[in-house]
Amino acid sequence: MESFIGLTIFVTLVAILLLVLASCLYVVKQQTVAIVERFGKYQRTATAGIQFKFPFGIDRIAARIQLRVLQNDMIVETKTNDNVFVTMNVATQYRVDEQNVTDAYYKLMRPEEQIKSYIEDALRSSVPKLTLDELFEKKDEIALEVQRQVAEEMSTYGYIIVKTLITRVDPDSEVKQSMNEINAAQRKRVAAQELANADKIKIVTAAEAEAEKDRLHGVGIAEQRKAIVDGLADSIQELRDANISLDEEQIMSILLTNQYLDTLNQFAEKGNQAIFLPNSPQAIDDIRTQILSALKVK
Repeated sequence: MESFIGLTIFVTLVAILLLVLASCLYVVKQQTVAIVERFGKYQRTATAGIQFKFPFGIDRIAARIQLRVLQNDMIVETKTNDNVFVTMNVATQYRVDEQNVTDAYYKLMRPEEQIKSYIEDALRSSVPKLTLDELFEKKDEIALEVQRQVAEEMSTYGYIIVKTLITRVDPDSEVKQSMNEINAAQRKRVAAQELANADKIKIVTAAEAEAEKDRLHGVGIAEQRKAIVDGLADSIQELRDANISLDEEQIMSILLTNQYLDTLNQFAEKGNQAIFLPNSPQAIDDIRTQILSALKVK
């Protein structure tokens, strides 16, 4: 009986010892720190791994704080310099400063809300200086400026602002519709100007082609006439060399009449079915006389 009681007491002591030992040991995860308080007062900051604390409420873990980068998404409404209300989606990435964990825990009650308040205040003091177009163009610059201001304020509380991003700028729906209409009108005006320039190029090109055509036609006629005159001159010279007793006017009459008949033959060979000629018996002689007269005038 005594041995049983002794065994019971021993088991109880071992169990109590294990419970005490278990309450003294705790584990802190990677990228996490634990705030340890003794009798309600800050004692130390425990890092990752197995840690020891006094049992029976002497030491207690007040909080476990993440050291990883966190993100706080918020929506901020403000007004631009040209009186346009815009809604901006802002993403703030932040983390606790490992060298200043105690301030991060003891100085701020709700860090996410306080960071949001600083971001809103910085944006509402920066955006009203810009027009809507400038806001779209310089939103990255504004984000950097806001990040600088908020990082400076939050560093005193043990928080590091890693990055501030303005992910979206959304004007009022009526303003957005007006902007789209303006953009569409500008594009239509540019398209109309391009079409007008294209038509102008077509007209100028056609005019230049027509002028070149007329020039080449005139050159062709001049060369044809020159060739005819050269041919007549050669024919007259051949008749003179043949010692034919004809004066110069008779020779010219014969050659011009022959040229006229050749022209009629060429005209008929091209498929023309109707030729308008003088109806008098002296038609050929009249034509010859007219040609000679024209040559004498020249």
